[in-house]
Amino acid sequence: MLIFKFDRLVPAAFVRRLNKFLVEVRLENELVKAHLHDPGRLIDLLKENRKLLLMEKEGKRKTKYDIIFAYSKEWVLVHSGYHSKIAEILIKKKLIDELKEYKIERGEYKIGKSRVDFLLSNGKKCLLEVKGCTLVKKDVALFPDAPTERGRKHVLELIESLKKGYDAAILFLIMRKASQFSLNWEIDEKFSYALKEAYKKGVKIIACRIKAKKEALYYQGKIPVKI
Repeated sequence: MLIFKFDRLVPAAFVRRLNKFLVEVRLENELVKAHLHDPGRLIDLLKENRKLLLMEKEGKRKTKYDIIFAYSKEWVLVHSGYHSKIAEILIKKKLIDELKEYKIERGEYKIGKSRVDFLLSNGKKCLLEVKGCTLVKKDVALFPDAPTERGRKHVLELIESLKKGYDAAILFLIMRKASQFSLNWEIDEKFSYALKEAYKKGVKIIACRIKAKKEALYYQGKIPVKI
């Protein structure tokens, strides 16, 4: 099912990553800098001469372009700024069984020392955190692809929220072809332990496949979660 379409994306090729959020790309035989809105390592996606799709941005900023997609056998969304928008569409269209009884009450909801992506409600309040997953090994989507202390704190806040009477859920948007989702213990053991504990306590863990094709995003349903 089509859920989102981008307009006027510009083809480019990856040259090198200058820092976490800045990338040098080749655009029409010219080297330019582009913003990468994803703190992950993306080492299997961002390789020399890999095809990219950029979006030209207006306004006063350090770079003229944002990187939207990278190509590795398929186009992969690498702009985490769209994760909340995708989740909002999935919730409003009631495409996820675990969340179809809820409506969005507020985005960027503060609880404790953290902010979660959504406060949902259906008479009872539900906190929803959304995360994108771009790492796949042997047909298994793995999260995270880099250590994430911030992510671990979000998970611990969701566990605490259960004690306050909230429902809680984490939605993983799987951006590449995969048959199931699991934890990347090798990369971040602390996050993995926290998510396993959240699962045991009753936090819903949901993984959904998002496919990119012809500058558009398609919802392809849930995949199994193996904690």
